[in-house]
Amino acid sequence: MEKLEEQIAHLTKTVEELSDVIARQDTELALLKRRVQMLLEREADRESAGTGGVVMGDERPPHY
Repeated sequence: MEKLEEQIAHLTKTVEELSDVIARQDTELALLKRRVQMLLEREADRESAGTGGVVMGDERPPHY
């Protein structure tokens, strides 16, 4: 019986630790989602303003 109680205590501690990890990851994911959304909006604004400086394929940059 004592061995089972020890196992339950160990499993309970592990579950609590994993729960903390998941909660922290959820917070980090929410932050990263906000940052990605901000970057997408910024790039969309830049693209609509025509100031995007990305050169695609064989296209020459404007200073040539």
